[in-house]
Amino acid sequence: MNVNNNNFCLILAGGKGRRLWPCSRESRPKQFLDFFSTGRTLLQQTYDRMAAIMPAGNVYVSTNKIYADIVAEQLPELPHDNILSEPIFRNTAPSLAWAVHRILHVNPEARLAVVPSDQAVFKEDLFRENVLGGLDFVGGRDCILTMGIRPTRPEPGYGYIQMGDAAECCNVFEVKSFTEKPDREFARMFMQSGEFLWNTGLFLANVSYLRECLKKVFPPVLRNFKDEEGVPYSIDAELKFINDNFPSYPNLSIEYGLLENNDGVYVMKCDFGWADLGMWHSIYEGMSKGEGDNVVIGSRVITEDSHNNIIKLPDDHLGVINGLDGYIVAEKGNVLLICKKEDSSALIRKYVNEVQVKYGEEFI
Repeated sequence: MNVNNNNFCLILAGGKGRRLWPCSRESRPKQFLDFFSTGRTLLQQTYDRMAAIMPAGNVYVSTNKIYADIVAEQLPELPHDNILSEPIFRNTAPSLAWAVHRILHVNPEARLAVVPSDQAVFKEDLFRENVLGGLDFVGGRDCILTMGIRPTRPEPGYGYIQMGDAAECCNVFEVKSFTEKPDREFARMFMQSGEFLWNTGLFLANVSYLRECLKKVFPPVLRNFKDEEGVPYSIDAELKFINDNFPSYPNLSIEYGLLENNDGVYVMKCDFGWADLGMWHSIYEGMSKGEGDNVVIGSRVITEDSHNNIIKLPDDHLGVINGLDGYIVAEKGNVLLICKKEDSSALIRKYVNEVQVKYGEEFI
C-alpha cells in the first residue's frame, strides 16, 4: 500500500473506565481488557487498526503515568517515546496539546487522527477509506474534521453533530451545531430530522492548525510551552515542562475545548460500522442479540423468561437467570452489579462514588 509519512495518530487511553464498572477497574480500565475474549485488548485492537493504515512509528498513545507500564506491556512494538505518560489525570484537550507539541517536532507537516481506545469498528475497509480521505482533506486546509455516524436510535449518551452546507469533498459537511448528551426526546427529534450524526469522538486536523487553536484555549500554559531561540528541542526538556505544568491545564475535553468554540469545523458522514464500548448500554445496543434479545459476553449462562439483558460473568462462573428484563448483570472479582440497563451511566457513577466512600478503593 502507499504510505503517507505525514499521517499520524494519537490514541487516547488515559481514562479510568468507570462507566463499565465493575469489569473495568481503576487499576486496569476497559482499554486494557480483552473484553470480548478476542485475544487482543481494546487498546491493542485500536493500535492494530491504525498501524495498518499509516506508518506504525507514527502512532502515539496518551495515557496516565499509572498505566504507562501496561501500555508498554501490551504494545511492545511501540517506541518508548511514543507513550505520552501524563503526571495527573486531565481530560482529552490537555492530552492533545502535549501530543501536538511532540509531533510538530517530529514532522511539522503532520496530519493527525485522534482516536479513542474504546470503540468497535465492524467495516475495517470503509474505516480505512474514511480516515485516509479525511487526512487528505485536513492536510490541505486549516480546519478540524470530525467523523460522524447516522443515528440508529435516540441515544441520550452520545454527542450529536448537526450537518450544515456540503463541502467540496464527498460526504463532508460544515458543522452547524454540537449537542452533548441530550435528553431522550431531543435525541429522538435529532434522529428523525435527518440533519444530525452521532459524534464518534474521532477527529482529524493538521498539527500546525491544532497548535494555533490550542493556543487560544490554553494561553496560560502554552505561552510558556515554546522553544527558546537557539536552544535545540529535547524530549527531556519537554518532559520537565509537562511534569511542572500539566497540572495547570483545566479539565477540558476536546469537544468543549476545540469543537464547540471553533468556526472551521467539518463533519464527514461515515458508515464504517461503529459502536462505543464505553458504557454497558451502548455495548448492548451495538452487539448481536441472542435468545430473548439478551447479550451474553464470554459467559456461561442459562436464561429463562429473561429479555433485553447484558450479562458478563467471570470465565469460571455459571449464571442462572430467571425473570429479568432490561438489566446489566456484571461480576468481576469482589463486585457483582445488577442494575437497570436504561441510562445506566449516571447510576453506575453514583454507585461507584458511594462504594468508594463506604467500602474503599479495593472495590473500585
